Amino acid sequence: MRFPRKFAGIFGLVFLALVLSPSAGAKTKSRTEPQTHKVTSKPLAATVRSKVGRYPIVGKKSDRARLASSGVSRKTTRKVARIESERVASRAVEEADFDSAGNPLLRSAAFYVQDVRTGQVLLEKNSSSVVPIASITKLMTAMVVLDAHLPLNEVLEVSEDDVDRLKGTSSRLAVGTRMSREELMRLALMSSENRAASSLSRNYPGGQKVFVDAMNAKAQLLGMGDTRFYDGSGLNHSNVSSARDLATLVSNASHYPLIREFTTTAEYTAELAGGRIHTFHNTNSLVRSPEWQIEVSKTGFINESGKCLVMQAWMANKPLAIVLLDSWGRFTRLADANRIRRWLEEVLPRNGAKMAGTPPSAQTSIN
Repeated sequence: MRFPRKFAGIFGLVFLALVLSPSAGAKTKSRTEPQTHKVTSKPLAATVRSKVGRYPIVGKKSDRARLASSGVSRKTTRKVARIESERVASRAVEEADFDSAGNPLLRSAAFYVQDVRTGQVLLEKNSSSVVPIASITKLMTAMVVLDAHLPLNEVLEVSEDDVDRLKGTSSRLAVGTRMSREELMRLALMSSENRAASSLSRNYPGGQKVFVDAMNAKAQLLGMGDTRFYDGSGLNHSNVSSARDLATLVSNASHYPLIREFTTTAEYTAELAGGRIHTFHNTNSLVRSPEWQIEVSKTGFINESGKCLVMQAWMANKPLAIVLLDSWGRFTRLADANRIRRWLEEVLPRNGAKMAGTPPSAQTSIN
């Protein structure tokens, strides 16, 4: 059958319109889009993996299954990332420990490092500034108690008068707790118990006022002209001193065997009111480190003073008084102490400095 020429022309126009229609183009495009997306996703994933290293990002369930079968878990990848982050941070801190001349970069606002034997000042900054000293006060509290030769086995009771009304600090020693004078002194020095220090001063002959007067008289006797006390715990921010004066305090405190023992005891378990057993810990974690030879230690903190640390310790075969005041970071005072030790034992010898000395076989003792 032969189509008329007129119908053949019409059929050709319809066919051409179908070929050029948008729907036909859309179908063609929709078929190619998945392939295009798949191709572009590969470089993106490769970029992400290159940023995190050889450990893949764990996301989909199928990813977790593959990692489980290969022995790598999400927990492992996070741990590796955390450890690497800590290493980077540690290297940054170490690099900032010393300046280009090898001197330690200490962060405490005031510090003083002195050779106790010769009196040589090795490091100092703002050492004559008079500032609040918080619980460093308790070293003088213990010295005054021991100077009075009061019976250490006498049992004292924590009372309402020992509760901190000034700062509102808490205590593990409940009102009614009964302890010997020696135990209270141990907890005041080792764990910085404020109620223990208050009880010691309150049970001094003549009471707290006479006790504080004795503290100030002792400070004057030792030549601590920058020092003034108003209580035996250090909660009163009017208890002030200078880094130079505190070096004198810590070196004199080292002559008391009980102060040396109590300030360097790592922990102590005591029976409290009601038969409750509690373990107290030293507020200076350095006393638990085998790298340190600490003879006397005391920490302190109130808002007005910042974090403080005084020690007498052996470094590079020398007995050193170390005073670090107004340190605001959580670990600043400890980090500064470690910088001083590294400076004396590693940096100075490497630079040819002589740090000779021998620990004494016996110490001069009081009490």
